[in-house]
Amino acid sequence: MGIRKIQSTLLAAALLLLTACAGPVLRGTGDLGVIIERATGSVQIVDSSKLVTISSVKGLGDLSHASLVYSRDGRYAYVFGRDGGLTKVDLLRGQIERRVMQAGNSIGGAISQDGQLVAAQNYAPGGVKVFSAETLELVVDVPSSYGDAGLRSKVVGLADAPGNRFVWSLFDAGEIWVGDFSEPMKPRIEKFKNIGIQPYDGLITPNGRFYLAGLFGEDGMALVDLWHPEQGVRRILNGYGKGEEKLPVFKMPHLRGWAVAGRYAYVPAIGRHEVLILDTETWLEAGRIQVAGQPVFVIARPDGRQVWVNFAFPDNGNVDVIDVEKRSVVKQLAPGKAVLHMEFTPRGEAVWISARDDNRVVVYDTANFAQRSVLAAESPSGIFFTSRAARIGF
Repeated sequence: MGIRKIQSTLLAAALLLLTACAGPVLRGTGDLGVIIERATGSVQIVDSSKLVTISSVKGLGDLSHASLVYSRDGRYAYVFGRDGGLTKVDLLRGQIERRVMQAGNSIGGAISQDGQLVAAQNYAPGGVKVFSAETLELVVDVPSSYGDAGLRSKVVGLADAPGNRFVWSLFDAGEIWVGDFSEPMKPRIEKFKNIGIQPYDGLITPNGRFYLAGLFGEDGMALVDLWHPEQGVRRILNGYGKGEEKLPVFKMPHLRGWAVAGRYAYVPAIGRHEVLILDTETWLEAGRIQVAGQPVFVIARPDGRQVWVNFAFPDNGNVDVIDVEKRSVVKQLAPGKAVLHMEFTPRGEAVWISARDDNRVVVYDTANFAQRSVLAAESPSGIFFTSRAARIGF
C-alpha cells in the first residue's frame, strides 16, 4: 500500500471517529426520563437506572404547569408549556429539536396511537391544536366553541385513545368531545353535552376503553364507554360528599390512567381528605380511604400493590402510601417542601418525588421506603419516564 493511500485511509478513519464523537451517545432510551424545572424554563434528562442527571436543556419558556408526552421510540419528548410553547426535545442529543408557540395559555397534550400526531389542549384560545410529530407543523385546529354565542371553553383532560382518537373535556361548557383523527385533515368530532358542571381533568383506563371526567362543580364523575359511545354519558359517584360541609379546594387534583390498580381505580375526592375507590367493572363506589390531606396525585405502583398520594397545601410536604389489600395508609413520608409530582420507574422498584421548595428530587425504594438518592433540581415539578411512550393515556 502506498504512502498516500495509507494517509488517505488514516484521514478517513479520523473523520469517521470525529463524526461518531459529535453524534449522540450510543444507548437505548428505556431508562431515560425528564424532570421539569419550572422556575428556569429548563428540563433535566435523567437516567433512572444509574440515578444520575445526563444533561440539561434550557430555553423552554414558561414551565409553571408543564407536562409532556414521548415519541413511540422514547427518543423525543414533546413538552407543553404554560405560555403555549410546544417544544420537541431530543433526549439523546440533549437539545431542542423544534419549538413553536401555538397558543396563549396551554396546560398539556397527548400523542396519537400511531405516533404521528401531537395534540395540545389550550385555555386561550380555547381548543385543541394537532401537529405533525415529525415537524411540529400545524395539521388541524379544533376550536372549543359552544353555545349560541360561540364562546370558547378552556380544554382539559386531553387523552389519547385507540383508533387515532383524542378525547377531551370542556371546562366551561360541561361537555366531552371525542375526536377521530384517522384522517387528520378531516377529523370527526362527537360531542357529549350536559355531562356535569366544570369537568376539570380526565382519566382514560389503561386499555383505552373508558374515559372519566372529574367534576369540580359538583360531586361525581362523567363516564364514556369508547367501545359503545352510542350509549352516551353515564354519571357515577353522584353525591359522594352529599350532606357534608365542603372544604375549600387549595389545588385542583389530577386524573390519569395511573390511578388504576387491577380492578379498581383510586381517585382523589374534591375538597376532602379521602381517596375514593371505584370498581372498574361496575363503576360503583367500592370504598374510601382516609388520607393526610386533600389528594392531588393518586398514583398506583406499576404492579398495583401500592398507591401513593401527595397533597395540596398545607399538607404538601407529605406523601401517603396505601396498601391496596389493607385499603389503608401503611407509610407516611416527608420528602421535602411542596411535593408536586411522583413517578415510578417502569417496573416500580423505585419512585421519584419532586420537592419544589427544597430544589430536589428524592428517590425512594418502594419495597422498604429507604431513600436511595437525592438529585438537585431548580424548582422541580413534573417527572416523566420514557416508559410512558408505550402506555395509553400517559
